Amino acid sequence: MATARLRIDRTEIVAPVSARLFGSFVEHMGRSVYTGIYEPEHPTANFDGFRQDVLDLVRELGPSIIRYPGGNFVSGFRWEDSVGPRGERPVRLDLAWHSIETNQVGLHEFADWADQAGVEIMQAVNLGTRGIEDAAALLEYSNHPAGTALSDARRADGRAEPFGITLWCLGNEMDGPWQIGHKTAEEYGRLAAETARVMKWVDPTIELVAAGSSNAEMPTFGSWERTVLEHTAELVEHISLHAYYEELDGDVDSFLASAVGLDRYIGAVAAIIDDVLESKNLDKTIGISVDEWNVWYQTRFNTVDKHPLLTGDWVEHPRIIEDEYSVTDAVVVGSLLNSLLRNADRVSMANLAQLVNVIAPIRSEPGGPAWRQTTFHPFALTAAAARGNVLRAEVDCERVDTVRYGAVDLLDVAVTADDADVVLFLVNRSLTEPLTLSVDLTGAPADSVLAAQSIHAPADGDRFTSNTEVHPDAVVPVALTGVTLSGDGRHLQAELPPLSWSIVRLRARDAGVMREAKENNRG
Repeated sequence: MATARLRIDRTEIVAPVSARLFGSFVEHMGRSVYTGIYEPEHPTANFDGFRQDVLDLVRELGPSIIRYPGGNFVSGFRWEDSVGPRGERPVRLDLAWHSIETNQVGLHEFADWADQAGVEIMQAVNLGTRGIEDAAALLEYSNHPAGTALSDARRADGRAEPFGITLWCLGNEMDGPWQIGHKTAEEYGRLAAETARVMKWVDPTIELVAAGSSNAEMPTFGSWERTVLEHTAELVEHISLHAYYEELDGDVDSFLASAVGLDRYIGAVAAIIDDVLESKNLDKTIGISVDEWNVWYQTRFNTVDKHPLLTGDWVEHPRIIEDEYSVTDAVVVGSLLNSLLRNADRVSMANLAQLVNVIAPIRSEPGGPAWRQTTFHPFALTAAAARGNVLRAEVDCERVDTVRYGAVDLLDVAVTADDADVVLFLVNRSLTEPLTLSVDLTGAPADSVLAAQSIHAPADGDRFTSNTEVHPDAVVPVALTGVTLSGDGRHLQAELPPLSWSIVRLRARDAGVMREAKENNRG
């Protein structure tokens, strides 16, 4: 049996936990919007045509921000198509995803849905086929109160008050040759800077995200970030990072170590940010927006006979990249969430891509049910429990050799704490061995174990078990047994099942006293 030791201390703070770490993404792609969040004919559809069953699951999942409307889609998007009377909106060919876009869901409808879901909108602008003038026009339409042609057009379209969108993405994956309007770093950097400058003249309160590399394997990775930031560092608050992971050729050990890859990716981008800020003598912070991340089986996506996207047929909302996630995928998603928390001092926001149907934690069928994929559970539990500050965790454990990342810790961990709770997020990367964990809580003593849950393979050990329409609850969080807290609250013992993601919530020692003192200080 493998063993691990962990030490945590409340004084060893990485950064506050930002709710923005738990964002998601809705793109006009496949069935993300149509028959995903929106299906007027569905039995649960509300007065706006949005599926109430999906909306309920979104609220349970707990995302804080939603990036919209793309993604690759935005690089050919005419925002004017998505406003005004629905009956007058044009039907267009969407070249990004080789499909037909009806524009029946646009800015107003999505903003109404976001209000119902309780999420903040992160709006992307088209820097593929368009540029400065159209980005500024969309911002004015969205955020200016009244008295101009564009703001009054918004009011005439049914929204008297501004949308008040704070977060804006300056295009999407412009380094990729698959992108409509693909540009060199120099071309994009210049355009992004000029667009950012004009947008901030329209509304100086907004936050802007420059487009970083599409992935760490891009041949221009690193040089792209440096060039883009040379142009935009004075004007933007964030730069994006996109990261997808999959199991390749049965190399499950490397797949389970994906969070190590994400840690290194974040670290490399952070170092470039620091270098550019120092060279320009800028006293500011630029955060890393991990605004697309997930497990995505891209090798399956590229199989011609499985995806109408690649066959030449033009249809509305085709079924594309509707990955069915296993318990193994859920464990990896849990570890990627750990990485985002561990790097909370550099990661300013993050978006699980996507929300419904398209590589998503939520699946739905037209006219039928909606259900939670396996990956839903680590996201929902982490988003609900991670509060206060991220703490550094001192880990001493056995290591496993991987082809892609070298030797990695068998235990992957993140820790958060507020006045009331200390929460441990734990991954056992071993496929076969339980992991006996000993936690030194001397620096963060606890009174009791509030909850302990785990996601792991079923009793038959099938790591490919997934949740489906027929069996929507094949993989759900279960009680983590064998968790014991010492009488003095300074030591915790737990046994983590093989191939598992677990969460342990502890009630902090003197939590009530700390809360009362905090309230008195506010007074």
